Formats: sequence, structure tokens, C-alpha cells
Amino acid sequence: MSTALSLHTNDLQSLNAEVLVLGVFSGEDGPYLASNSLPDDSAQSINKLLESLGATGALDQILRLPGVEGASSDIIALIGLGSDTTIDQERLNALRFAAGSATRQLLGTAHIALDFGITSRDEIEAVAHGAVLGSFSEEGVRSKTADSVRDEAESITIVAKADASEAEPALVRAVILGEATKDARRLVNMPPSHLYPESFANLAAELVKDYSDVSIEVYPYDRLLKEGFGGIAGVGQGSPRKPALAVVKYTPETPSAHVALVGKGITFDTGGNSLKPAASMMTMKCDMAGAASVLHAVLAASELEIPVEVTGYLCLAENMPGGASLRPEDIITIRDGRTVEVLNTDAEGRLVMADGIALASESNPTVILDIATLTGAAMAALGLRTAALMGDEDIRDRVQQAGAKSGEAYWQIPLESYLRASMNSPVADIKNMGSRYGSMMIAGLFLQEFVGEGIPWAHLDIAGPAFNEEGAYGFTPKEGTGFGTATLVNFIESYAQ
Repeated sequence: MSTALSLHTNDLQSLNAEVLVLGVFSGEDGPYLASNSLPDDSAQSINKLLESLGATGALDQILRLPGVEGASSDIIALIGLGSDTTIDQERLNALRFAAGSATRQLLGTAHIALDFGITSRDEIEAVAHGAVLGSFSEEGVRSKTADSVRDEAESITIVAKADASEAEPALVRAVILGEATKDARRLVNMPPSHLYPESFANLAAELVKDYSDVSIEVYPYDRLLKEGFGGIAGVGQGSPRKPALAVVKYTPETPSAHVALVGKGITFDTGGNSLKPAASMMTMKCDMAGAASVLHAVLAASELEIPVEVTGYLCLAENMPGGASLRPEDIITIRDGRTVEVLNTDAEGRLVMADGIALASESNPTVILDIATLTGAAMAALGLRTAALMGDEDIRDRVQQAGAKSGEAYWQIPLESYLRASMNSPVADIKNMGSRYGSMMIAGLFLQEFVGEGIPWAHLDIAGPAFNEEGAYGFTPKEGTGFGTATLVNFIESYAQ
């Protein structure tokens, strides 16, 4: 059950919240409350205490105080909003981060109110979006609930000086975006014993039943072989849990464009016969994060009634070693008829994605966007919070704008054409490996080969931010993050007319 969001425009005394969260700015002369909703005496008392309490206004810092006069809540929490000099999108992202930080650190609290001194619809949506994202809890697979698991908030109230009727659409949109990301996280966190190609496709089919304007078509292993999907079939042929391709399509009544999304769905990656070291297999349940984001972006587009046709291609396989698995120097044939010499079976993501991109190209969409946990090089270059973005310049710019609106960071990477020659093969049309230098770009150039002529395209390498191996921060939990889901939705929406 999703958290209920509401807007509060009256005095704080009438709030129904166990904890009232007040935003604290980091100002040139020290920290101070962002809101003036409290009575003057109460606000002045807190402002005087801030520095002695150790409050700095820094993002992610939270402090707790007893309730004060003028607010009905028994507990006051102070959350850092960062610098008071931020403006525009940077300000919105700080609000989103702070709201998520507050609800994450207050998990187990049933009713929370957030007062950051906001007034505009964009600010309300940013705070609401962050609050939903931060209120995320998961039990995992246990016989009984662990003591460490804290419940998500039942209700979150956004305090704002705004017209409630104008702000309501912002709350609705924030809930849809936030819950889509959280659903993607839950998929990423599922163990490979429970999530594999067939079960992923079945789960998608069950979800689609609740949407009258969304359909799904699943290509099982036999059909993949028959219809020339050598990438997906080849990568998954060595596993007893056979590969599949699920095509999820949202069809509004009068679409203004057609966006194709291709998601990598390797439900577990051992590296295949080019076997990974044991330590490198840890976290490889997340190698289907791209497909998770695509699935829930398509469903969110339907819920938001975006007038853009969206087709999501979930390229699902389990990459396992064995006598029936791909071998180095095997040659496979991709959906578009081109052949690939496989030099490393641990560079399998680009093989399944090639099939998805080739099939997407057959419908001649307005644009193709692919999203994948593709290369360790992206992680090495950009860290664990920023995704790599490659492809056509105008599409890259549009993705980056959608990401900024979502609180998700991307860095544009050029596709240097001279690197393409390193993938030349003496026995096939292309190799799945190239120069050891520039390997992030090599992967992008490989995928570009299978984009239909004249179709705008961009590639999102989310290997770093898809799975958080470090401590939770802002609205981001440990493990699956759902990164990219909101970006995809905002990208789709950018084509609405």
C-alpha cells in the first residue's frame, strides 16, 4: 500500500503528525529555519538553539527536539536543506533530497509532516517526490519480520503556502513517479532464486492486467530461436531457466510520438564461461535494473495518461557457465541479421540489448532510448551516483534535462568513431569486445550499430547508480535504487504535445 500524501495550508496547530520536520538552511551567518509557519517566539527559540545543537543545515543532517508551542506534533525534526543560495533546478533537487532524507531517517513513524517554507507547484512536487522515495522499506525473504525492518509512513503531509487545487496534480504526479521507482527497486532487490527470465515476464504480465491501455507480448526461448534473436537466446542458452523477451506497450488514444525503451534484463550474471571471480558476482542480481526501470516507466506513463505511445523491450536472460553456454569465439546472429564474434561471454549485456534495439528499430519509433547496467568502466569513471549518457546530441540533452528534473545525475560521454575499428572481426560483422581503453565508449558504439538508420537514439549506462553498495543517503536506500525510472518518465513526457 502506498503512502498517502496530502497538502496542508493552515497553521501547524491543526496538523495530524507525530513528527513535524522543519527545513534548516545553511546561511552565510549560520543555520536558520526555512519556514516562518511557527509562532515568532517558538521560531526564535529554535533558531537560537541551532548552532549549539550542532545543526549546520547540511544535506542529510537530521536532529530531533521536543515539540514546541504552536505545533501539534510531539517531536520536531530538523533536516538540512543545504545552502540558501541555491536556485532553480539545484534548489528543487536539494528539496527533493532533503525530503527523502527526512522520511528515510524517520522510517517507523506513521504520520510525518514536512515544512520547508515552500510555495510553488514545482517545489511541492519536488518535496512530495523525495518524501515518497525516502519512505521505502522492504522485508526481503524472511519467515518472520525482522526487528530491524521499519514500516513506511502511512501518511506524509506537505506544508505549503499554496492553492490546494493547483497543487493537487503535483502530489498525484509525485506519488506515481515515486511509487514507480520504488517498484523498480523491489524488482532489483529480488534474489535470483526468485527472479529469473520466466518469472520476470510472468510478473510483468500480471502487472499489465491492471492497465486497460497497456499490453504485453512475451517471446519464449523457442520463438527467440525461430525469429533470429541470437543475442538473447545465445546469452541465456546455458541456463536451465531459459531467456525471454517481453514487449510491454502503452497505447494512448491519440499519441503525439512513439518512444521505444530497451532495458537490459540479466537476472543474474556469473560472466558465463568467461567466469567472474566470486567476489565480482556479488550484487549481480542487479543486472536487470534497466529492464525494471523500463517496465515501471511504461506503467507510470499509463497512470499519468501521457499522450505518447511507449513500447518497452525487456531483454531477459540468465548468464550462466556450462557445456551448453556460449563460448569465446562463438558467432551469433542478431535479429537484424548481422553476426557477432563473441570474444568474452561476460560482455553479454550488449548482446541481449542488440536484439532489443534491432526489434525496436523495426517499428520506426520517434526515438530509441536504451538503459543498462552495462560497464564497470562507467562506474570507474563516474562513481556510484552518476550515469553515463551517450548517443545523439539532442537526445542526450533531452535525457539530461529529464534526469535533472528527476534528481538523477548523468554525464555526457562522446562516442569517438575511431574506436569502432577495434571491434572489427576477421570472421564476423563485429566483435563484442574492442580496445581495452575507452571500453565504456566501445560498449556504446557496439549498441549504436543496431539502431535503425535515421532513428534518434541515446544510451544510458547506469552501472554505477543502479545499486547502492554504500550507506543510504538522501532518498536513496541501500541496494536497489530504481535509478532511471523517473528519468524515463520525464523523457517520455517531453514528447507530449
